Amino acid sequence: MPIIHQTQKFSTPDCEGDVLQVRDLHFSYPDGHSALHGVSLRLCSGDKVALVGPNGAGKSTLMLHLNGILDGHGEVEVRGQRLTRDNLPAIRAMVGLVFQNPDDQLFSPTVFEDVAFGPLHMGLPEAEVRARVDMALEAVRMSSYKDRLSHHLSVGEKKRIAIATVLSMNPSLLILDEPSAGLDPRARRTLINLLRELPITMLVSTHDMKLVQELFPRTIVMDEGLVVADGLTMEILENEDLLTAHGLEKP
Repeated sequence: MPIIHQTQKFSTPDCEGDVLQVRDLHFSYPDGHSALHGVSLRLCSGDKVALVGPNGAGKSTLMLHLNGILDGHGEVEVRGQRLTRDNLPAIRAMVGLVFQNPDDQLFSPTVFEDVAFGPLHMGLPEAEVRARVDMALEAVRMSSYKDRLSHHLSVGEKKRIAIATVLSMNPSLLILDEPSAGLDPRARRTLINLLRELPITMLVSTHDMKLVQELFPRTIVMDEGLVVADGLTMEILENEDLLTAHGLEKP
């Protein structure tokens, strides 16, 4: 049986306009492992939120629910629309999920084809597809890479192109899993600056606590399938008892 924690509430930034609501979400894998035990959280327009916790806390499982890759018990609502089988394509267009390994996301011969894949499958006209590709590549500072071969890029470049593949869908929410993993210092700094400048609501799962400290005003801590703390990052990072109890280190 899991240890039941009571969520610690800290100060939170002012909030306007719900982008994401998760209510009492439960999930167990087919082997019987129970990964989520009633997760509830809320993200508002413009929020940039870090999701932290030890391995096995349920962070990745939670993220895979936010655009319907996994389907547990509870409610997920994006921009006022409850996630159901009937509106799954619409939700997936609103929730852009970027995986830790960009090779899981890049499978076309060229950068242009990778970034155009989503808009093309939305049935958009060619001119709109090209406009979206240009917008997305400009947002990640990769406009000159349009005709490059995706598999020839560095890890940092691939991660930026992976972000562009979801930005081309014009999402309401950007979800990233360990975006700084495997990056050298220069690529990591480029990514931090990019994420800071993107004008989009963002939930980022990471073990990089320096990234959390620098970039995210709000932090959600998960452990054993539960949200155990939620509030201003500076308050959470000053609570050494909380960090130690949930396998985290102060940056």
